[in-house]
Amino acid sequence: MRFLSFAAIVFSFGAALEAQMPAWNNSLSSLPLLTPARTRSVSPENPTGEKGKGGMAVPNPADPDLSFSKAAVDLGQGWKVRPFIKPRAGQTVTIMDVDGPGVIQHIWMATEGDWKGNGRSSVLRFYWDNEATPSIEVPLTDFFAVGHELFAPVNSLAVVVNPRSALNCFWPMPFRKHARITFSNEGSKDLTLMTYQITYAETEVPESAGYFHAQWRRAVTSREHPEYTILDGVKGQGRYVGTFLAWTQLSDGWFGEGEIKFFMDGDGRFPTINGTGTEDYFMGSYGFPETYSTPYTGCTLKHAKDGPPKWSLYRWHLMDPINFDRDLRVTIQALGWWPNGTYQPLADDIASVAYWYQREPHAPFPRFAPVPQRWPR
Repeated sequence: MRFLSFAAIVFSFGAALEAQMPAWNNSLSSLPLLTPARTRSVSPENPTGEKGKGGMAVPNPADPDLSFSKAAVDLGQGWKVRPFIKPRAGQTVTIMDVDGPGVIQHIWMATEGDWKGNGRSSVLRFYWDNEATPSIEVPLTDFFAVGHELFAPVNSLAVVVNPRSALNCFWPMPFRKHARITFSNEGSKDLTLMTYQITYAETEVPESAGYFHAQWRRAVTSREHPEYTILDGVKGQGRYVGTFLAWTQLSDGWFGEGEIKFFMDGDGRFPTINGTGTEDYFMGSYGFPETYSTPYTGCTLKHAKDGPPKWSLYRWHLMDPINFDRDLRVTIQALGWWPNGTYQPLADDIASVAYWYQREPHAPFPRFAPVPQRWPR
């Protein structure tokens, strides 16, 4: 009898399974499997993503849209002429507008170094299959698990943030008919640099695939009822796959005794899934004594300079997605301790991003906060 190594068994099983899966189901064991998928990418150097259309800009120093014309004028067409764009204050630019079917595999973005106030005044919106309202509506930095516009490295499977301000995500985002992404500079200053590369595959999308959604919220909890809503109003079948919190403490001491709760499929007063504490949900214990960033979870920012303590926390449900059939609501409590050993309800400033997949159409999102309401006061 011939015995296979454990690695060979895993590879053989994974390859057999993934051979029946969509071409965009990428993992190490699927990399050798050839598929009919065609890789495309949109960037300032190929805004349409079309085959054979990259790097076609002709240097013209008189054209402010061709940002590197002066540097490339001696070399001519085919060199680095338009590597970034400069969205003006109040301007919305479409950075992806392609027909399907397909799936976005990777997004890389960068703006002016250290964001300088443009992280939350810049907003990403994604529209699937010509829908009227976006399925993703999130400030730029928060979408990539950067809280408070303060850089902190993220080294996870779904999101990677590298120095100095390189934002990456690997969430698979299938679309059937069309994908459109816009970038809005809603701040009062022109951006001198915004660049991106969005890699996608032209490939069939199975009927069972949901659409990627992400929603941003911000609120100050009340001591009378210190419960923060991460997500509410979701209707239909879906899978919840991630949470990002940018937490600002407005009281001294520990802030993380509160529990996360997932109300699903008709739950009333009590949820189906109930956590045991904030640091527990983010896979820590006994507080957050130091920062960490792992494939599935992280406490990337522990900032106590120039104001109240600020935290950035992410939890990706990649191996344990939360499946729901009809509806979903997600909350987290803000609790600390009184000196007498009883819970202290907290009035803390919390911003969040919820990430999930679902069938369309999605329920309307809450009104998106205007620029002055996106930061703690």
